[in-house]
Amino acid sequence: MLLYLTEYLTQFHSGFNVFQYLTLRAILGALTALVISFVVGPYLIHKLNVHQIGQQVRHDGPQSHLSKAGTPTMGGALILVAVTTSTLLWADLSNRHIWVVLVVTLVFGLIGLVDDYKKLILKDARGLSPGAKFFWQSVAGLGIAIYLYLTAQSPIETQLIVPFFKDVAIDLGWLFVPLAYFVIVGTSNAVNLTDGLDGLAILPAVMVGGALGIIAYATGHARFAEYLGIPYVPGVGEMVVFCGALVGSGLGFLWFNAYPAQMFMGDVGALALGAALGIIAVIVRQEIVLLVMGGVFVMEAVSVIMQVVSYKLTGRRIFRMAPLHHHFELKGWPEPRVIVRFWIITVILVLIGLATLKIR
Repeated sequence: MLLYLTEYLTQFHSGFNVFQYLTLRAILGALTALVISFVVGPYLIHKLNVHQIGQQVRHDGPQSHLSKAGTPTMGGALILVAVTTSTLLWADLSNRHIWVVLVVTLVFGLIGLVDDYKKLILKDARGLSPGAKFFWQSVAGLGIAIYLYLTAQSPIETQLIVPFFKDVAIDLGWLFVPLAYFVIVGTSNAVNLTDGLDGLAILPAVMVGGALGIIAYATGHARFAEYLGIPYVPGVGEMVVFCGALVGSGLGFLWFNAYPAQMFMGDVGALALGAALGIIAVIVRQEIVLLVMGGVFVMEAVSVIMQVVSYKLTGRRIFRMAPLHHHFELKGWPEPRVIVRFWIITVILVLIGLATLKIR
């Protein structure tokens, strides 16, 4: 919205042309989302406390978590408000990719909101049943995957790009649909599984989102794409504004979610964040790089799958508790140590992911 306003004001003063630059709007998007988070955050925490919308803690988990009972949750709504508002203010709303990412983020956030509402407000311990949750995630993920396939404007938009190789692009055809679906839904659930400790999920999501923003900027810039040997996809550069908003809102949320947390994001935030990262990776054609940079999310999800499969087949558990972060807690690692070490792993993986832009 503000982009159109500044564009109109250029007829009165040429200085307003500076707002046409993607980099500036990405920075302003991040700062706007950060300020919104700082302003709305305390109010949201107060309201959640007043209405007693607090965390429910499993008694079979780490004993250190019992003190977390009652901590305000559903704080992910703060992330959605900040991201959406900032993106609408600073992004080019004529860009279809912006609307795709916003719709996916909000739809998955709505699924998480229903789940949180049933568990925390209606006091239904099951919340949204796993089957129902997966069904609606699948409807949303499959629907957007089909939309992207049908509206692709160039062959590169449905090809699989292999990192570290300059000229390797696999034509997927209709197989693009299941790939995109798997990336969106899989990343959404992986981030949700990671969201079990104070700040554990949000900072890796911020780092991966920021790195995807850099990749989106390069992918949408013809000269940079040619120089780096990556595919040029017209229009995806605008995604850097959304990524900036995601980074700003995530850092703002971390202010309140850092150990010891004043509030948790809940499914409304975790499912939305994961889906946002997944759809951005699909749009910029970097699904494999997302797999690398989001390695912490992958480890968490795989640990749950391995635990379930092993227990059903052999009656034995591989880990003391899944997801993986609980395993290390039960081994005696203090919660802050688990969190910071997972953050460090993410920094390393994000740097490896960014290295794929140049090492080809």
